[in-house]
Amino acid sequence: MNETVRIKLESLRSQYDALTAQMGEPDVAANYEQMAQLVRERTLIAPVVDLMSEYENHAHTLADAQRILSEEDQELRELAEIEIAEAEKELEKLENAILRALLPKDPRDDHNVIVEIRAGAGGQEAALFASNLYRLYVRYSERQKWKTSVINISEAAMGGFKEVTFSVEGKGAFSRLKYESGVHRVQRVPETETQGRIHTSTATVAVLPEAEDVDIEIEEKDLRVDIFHASGAGGQNVNKVATAVRITHIPTGQVVICQDERSQLKNRVNAMSVLRARLLSVEQERQQKEESAERKLQVGSGDRSEKIRTYNFPQDRITDHRFGLTVHNIPDRLDGNIDDIVDAVASAAEAERLNE
Repeated sequence: MNETVRIKLESLRSQYDALTAQMGEPDVAANYEQMAQLVRERTLIAPVVDLMSEYENHAHTLADAQRILSEEDQELRELAEIEIAEAEKELEKLENAILRALLPKDPRDDHNVIVEIRAGAGGQEAALFASNLYRLYVRYSERQKWKTSVINISEAAMGGFKEVTFSVEGKGAFSRLKYESGVHRVQRVPETETQGRIHTSTATVAVLPEAEDVDIEIEEKDLRVDIFHASGAGGQNVNKVATAVRITHIPTGQVVICQDERSQLKNRVNAMSVLRARLLSVEQERQQKEESAERKLQVGSGDRSEKIRTYNFPQDRITDHRFGLTVHNIPDRLDGNIDDIVDAVASAAEAERLNE
């Protein structure tokens, strides 16, 4: 374990001991709010302190076993060698666990999210692929017991979506979906292709953490709100009442359209939610670029220009280009079974942060 990490751990243990001592003071014990705050602070660092104690125990075991190597008793030395190998293995595992625990937590990880999927290059096939991705994330959300709600859909003339925006509500939604931001590419033979040629199409996915009012301030004077008649497949109420809402954020030029709800108020609320999430994402990306301009990988940054994944139907193969991950069984994946992909990408991103 390097000296920088050791100093950090000693600092955390001193902080833990100080908080424990404070909690034992009579005047603090009588103050519920202060006690609750101290408990929260200590709970945050307790796992790291526990890991450090476990690491030290194994380090002592290793030192004791190494001393036995100088003994003349052959049997004792053999036992010591076994113990040394086990202790070194545990120490390596614990050091990695400690480093992961010391990584700064993303405060947005437990946020609900807004997902925007847009058809890219490829015309009709891109629109169909966008609808495939929408179904994938809805099915994945169902598997996670999350709630999804459509905010806005723009359908393509021959099926599929030009774009679709929807919300995902549930614990850890952003932590699991944030690595899906980017350009997704599909290679397959369209149903209308008579000569069996493979077409390549794309769709972009943006995963935005839902912003609270305190996260981003939007002034009313910076908004232009237009109300118009909803367009869609039809139904008795379509175009009878003007309920669709288009909000333009004048300083940035961001435009959000919501028309899925039959209530003008609900569409406005949804549109403002999307606008806040977009503006927060833009600001966070700006800060990330300033803070880590030299990073080779912008995993989780929401960089929508990056091609992150290819779905190759003829070979039944999905490749994540950021870390060289390859999996198979595309139909099952498009049905929302992507936990192993999410886990692998998250682990690889975590390893990259540890290397940094």
